[in-house]
Amino acid sequence: MILVFDVGNTNMVLGVYQGEKLLTHWRISSDRQKTSDEFGMLIRSLFDYQGLDMRAIKAVVISSVVPPLNPVLEEMSRRYFQVQPLEVGPGVKTGIALKYENPREVGADREVNAVAAYERYGGPVIVVDFGTATTFCAISRHGEYLGGAIAPGIGISSEALFQRAAKLPRIELVKPKSVIGRNTVASMQAGIVYGFIGQVDGIVERMKAELGPDSKVVATGGFAELIAAESRTIDVVDQLLTLEGLRFIYEKNR
Repeated sequence: MILVFDVGNTNMVLGVYQGEKLLTHWRISSDRQKTSDEFGMLIRSLFDYQGLDMRAIKAVVISSVVPPLNPVLEEMSRRYFQVQPLEVGPGVKTGIALKYENPREVGADREVNAVAAYERYGGPVIVVDFGTATTFCAISRHGEYLGGAIAPGIGISSEALFQRAAKLPRIELVKPKSVIGRNTVASMQAGIVYGFIGQVDGIVERMKAELGPDSKVVATGGFAELIAAESRTIDVVDQLLTLEGLRFIYEKNR
């Protein structure tokens, strides 16, 4: 079995694979204050709850966009799983040629998503990841990572609105009944949700104009299903995309 970590700015997702099968996965907070032992004990409790044996883990793969957590998770892997983790970054085989001006600037999460999208759906493909930031990644027909776009995420954009506008309340981000809101909450939901749907469709359509009209569009991340339900450009929602990418990278580096 292998344990994979997708470490984001807000949350990290852990997955346990037996061969190609994902046995289970969990979402926990990317708490920068936690020690390696605290993470180790938390993960041990998750394994115990699922009836899994930590000793069966033969490899750990980490994709992280939070550098302070990297040494913590490395130490945890060595102490609790007795393995040196494989960290996605320079020198790791991915099968994707990075055409970025500075390949080291490509976030590990974007690279992993590109690997999974190309392996699962072929190219050309566009990946839209709704995380703390909303990222758009373009992968060519030949498996080249061409670049993309980065926009503020739905969560942090909404938070900025709540904090800077004194009379606007904190709201639940769900699709409103109508784009014409009849009260403050519905109006905010319409502006935020349909505003981001328009942003996604606008950016994807422009990327398709450069990449090719036959490009498949794959969405992942926390708000993917909410946005995809009304988007005219998203073809498929794949919430396990990043975990699958980590498994593919493990296979390429065995």
